[in-house]
Amino acid sequence: MSTDYIIKKGLDIRLVGEAEKTVVDLNAKRFALKPTDFIGCFPKMLVKEGDKVKAGTPLFYDKYRPDIKFTSPVSGEVVSLVRGAKRKLLEIIVDSDGKGESEDFGSGLMSLSKDEMIAKMLESGVWPLVRQRPYSTIADPKVEPKAIFISAFSSAPLAPDFDLIVEGQGEAFQTGIDVLAKLTSGKVHLNVHAKKTASKVFMSAKNVQINKFAGPHPSGNVSVHANRVDPINKGEVIWYAGPQEVIAIGKFFLNGKIDSKRIFALTGSEVNNPKYYRSFVGARIINMISGNIKGDNNRFISGDVLTGEKIYKEGFVGFYDSMLTVIPEGNYHEFFGWILPGLNKFSISGTFLSRLFKNRKYRLDTNLHGGERALVMTGTYEKVFPFDIYPMQLLKAIMVEDIDLMEQLGIYEIDDEDFALCEVVDTSKTEIQKIVRQGLDLMRKEMS
Repeated sequence: MSTDYIIKKGLDIRLVGEAEKTVVDLNAKRFALKPTDFIGCFPKMLVKEGDKVKAGTPLFYDKYRPDIKFTSPVSGEVVSLVRGAKRKLLEIIVDSDGKGESEDFGSGLMSLSKDEMIAKMLESGVWPLVRQRPYSTIADPKVEPKAIFISAFSSAPLAPDFDLIVEGQGEAFQTGIDVLAKLTSGKVHLNVHAKKTASKVFMSAKNVQINKFAGPHPSGNVSVHANRVDPINKGEVIWYAGPQEVIAIGKFFLNGKIDSKRIFALTGSEVNNPKYYRSFVGARIINMISGNIKGDNNRFISGDVLTGEKIYKEGFVGFYDSMLTVIPEGNYHEFFGWILPGLNKFSISGTFLSRLFKNRKYRLDTNLHGGERALVMTGTYEKVFPFDIYPMQLLKAIMVEDIDLMEQLGIYEIDDEDFALCEVVDTSKTEIQKIVRQGLDLMRKEMS
């Protein structure tokens, strides 16, 4: 039995460069874990350069939650600890030896009790696959969530096809669900697209509540699902994971070993042959893009164009990302751009003639088309923000650090990614997601 939800507010941004539904093996030899992928994590190293590791060997742990460990995705050698300003640890780089050796965490794991399962997940480095809301931090193993959410689709521009990604992974996916179901007395919600999700891996899943969603982006966001199905109130916690994370959990409990295999979609207008690649967590992107990119002035984004992280040409895919996007840089000045008809420019307001072509796909770059200016109440945010929340008022409460007002305006229900479309349509060119993340970090520090 399923429940249907229709999201009416939002915006689909149609871009050129969708990945062809073909999966090829990526011949990557270098991988990295990036502590910056884990919100609120303060890494303490357990290895040094030159150490030999196996898949599942601990690389670092969280200083303030030492039971949460982060393990190597492959066997090989730690070749570099990359640090930034103030010696902040940015990357732990491991060169694979191709042997595929793994730490063994035992057999018969499905027969373990809830506490024993959690202990195994913490020991093996599987635990960081599960995150929690509010704040999008790694789930707290000492707190039971009221529900767990699994999103089987993404509505972001050029989003990967999770039906393709989970093909042939039915047993591992179901096992992952069964494990998560043991970790909460509440429901496990599997959220699918009402029209696009067709995989039997999803639609035949057991031990879950299947919820169908339809509508424009951000209909695939976790916050939207939770808001409609089981809203987060003050003091409540939900956990969430993506399909590939659930599969990884399932494989661990089936085999007793870490399996960090992932499928990534290489997308974007500047990719000659966008397709899917099979590799491991934290894969280096140079093998995907070498000889497959148009021009030299491009931006590489781990994730989607709205919420992803800018990385360098020889960088690594983020821990939670299932796609890499390549679009042109927008570092140019456009003379009298505002007065041109704009047949190839995207606009929500109808300013350009391109508004007449509703099904057109665009080749967009990173140009802001204007400088930062004062916040103006235009009512545009509310057109793309599908929450019963006043987005402008919440932003202002965050900017003045009014914690009581932030609570009253619903900050526990949202995440920075939920404001991505507000950032797109914002006439003020404000870094809205950055402001929201600062507000969430403030709440986490003050209220935890």
